[in-house]
Amino acid sequence: MSDDLILYTHPMSRGRIVRWMLEEVGRPYRAEILDFTALKQPAYLGINPMGKVPALRHGESVVTECAAILAYLADAFPDAGLAPPPGIAERGAYYRWLFFAAGPVEAAVLNTALGVDVPPERKGMAGYGSMAEVLDTLEGAVSGTEYLAGGRFSAADLYLGSHLGWGMQFGTIPRRPAFEAYVGRLYGRPAALRASEIDDGLVAASNPAGHVRA
Repeated sequence: MSDDLILYTHPMSRGRIVRWMLEEVGRPYRAEILDFTALKQPAYLGINPMGKVPALRHGESVVTECAAILAYLADAFPDAGLAPPPGIAERGAYYRWLFFAAGPVEAAVLNTALGVDVPPERKGMAGYGSMAEVLDTLEGAVSGTEYLAGGRFSAADLYLGSHLGWGMQFGTIPRRPAFEAYVGRLYGRPAALRASEIDDGLVAASNPAGHVRA
């Protein structure tokens, strides 16, 4: 397989998460910066029929969805140490929190932001239960430990930390001391700073008033 890595992204999208991951991986990659209007055009729909970013091409493989891209990269480049190896207990925690962020966290935050209230008698139908339960579970996960899986930074931290940081910045997740301490550790990583500088620079170049940080 070719080692060529191509990130399809926009600097004000979840593609910022994948750029951070690529900076952690430390392999050369090329970023295709797409205007949002281009996402529904045939050229890009051939890569992601959903017409959204990010997407990753690695040789002949195309991967979409942030959590899937992060898991793929961690396994494709094990020397980067971004996932506990298969067969050890920490691998379970890694999967648990990576996909907790992709499932319950995303759903709870979006529904709350949209004002969708799950009736108490139907709470069992919602995979996340309630926003309060999700937040308390997250607080327990990031309290008293530096990282989520085995005391070492992993793609699960990158993904969950991105959600917490973005949510606190835009008010969709309340600020809690444990969240702020956890995100502060992650955002100070050299790869996170490099990725943010690249995407912030792209935002500034296209819209000087439009800085964001994922």
